[in-house]
Amino acid sequence: MTAFGEDLIRSLDEALAHAKGTGPAILHESVTPREVRKQAKLTQAQMAPLMGMSLSGYRKWEQGVRRVSGPAATLLRVIQKEPEAVMRALTSS
Repeated sequence: MTAFGEDLIRSLDEALAHAKGTGPAILHESVTPREVRKQAKLTQAQMAPLMGMSLSGYRKWEQGVRRVSGPAATLLRVIQKEPEAVMRALTSS
């Protein structure tokens, strides 16, 4: 069997286990960009560069036009817990 075939079977096994509630998947609570930003006491103009995006793109998140997922959601969780650490890491030279 090819590597692709093996990977596909493994993925389907993981999906089935997750559907049954027995899989190793970690489910995170959803993150609301506006709440994270307000908690961190930042403006939209300050938050957008921390997220590595344009102000208009960030505003679309807050307006619900675009959905937050993947690494962006993880970064929002980190900002929620340690905003100063993220700002230091992203602004130091």
